[in-house]
Amino acid sequence: MALLMRSNNPVLRSTPFAGAPALTLGGTMTVDGTVNKTGLLMICVAVPAVWTWNLVRGGNLPLAMLLLVAGVIGGLVVALLTVWKKQWSPVTAPLYALLEGLVLGGVSALSEASYPGIAINAVLLTIGTLVALLVAYRAGVVRATEGFKRGIFAATGGILLLYVVTMILGLFHVQIPLIYGAGPIGIVFSLVVVVIAALNLVIDFDLIETGAKMGAPKYMEWYGAFALMVTLIWLYMEILRLLSKLRSRR
Repeated sequence: MALLMRSNNPVLRSTPFAGAPALTLGGTMTVDGTVNKTGLLMICVAVPAVWTWNLVRGGNLPLAMLLLVAGVIGGLVVALLTVWKKQWSPVTAPLYALLEGLVLGGVSALSEASYPGIAINAVLLTIGTLVALLVAYRAGVVRATEGFKRGIFAATGGILLLYVVTMILGLFHVQIPLIYGAGPIGIVFSLVVVVIAALNLVIDFDLIETGAKMGAPKYMEWYGAFALMVTLIWLYMEILRLLSKLRSRR
């Protein structure tokens, strides 16, 4: 992986920007354009999220769970397709956001049923983290140095590997209660994951800004917005998990 542009977000690496076809007939990538498209993707997430939320809250749990599973599988497939065919991102990025909205709405409603008020707290904390890190990045307080990138990349890879191993062990009914439980170790683990997820945002900002400076094709705005949404959705889910652990201790 080139040292010039390294990201812990698997969909924001040096290759997407540096290797994108130089099709400039429709213009080139800009930071403002990526921000606007990120806003559109947030709307795409919110609409189906409200739908599945209302299904759960209204008692139609079977349909909500069906949509949630469809969102998980479909979102993964579309995400992989977007990474493989970046030029399709103007279509696949909104589709990914819509599918993930089904997941977030269902998961949030289920958490809300157990811990009232937890969903809005998770949303506010996610938005607050995004804004705070963006301000810090623009002010130069936080810099995506190569050492910083390598450290976060290693930590993110370790977390991903742990999740995969845990999922495989779960198929054999083997659980890891310490990190997923509500005890001190589980809470510390969730705090670490939230911090790592949040710091991925800094690197995403840097990669998007660099892509714009390099004059990447216009469609890469959609790809950059998609990549940022991947991190935001991950961050929200981890914050929701952390808050659930904390609330269960009361």
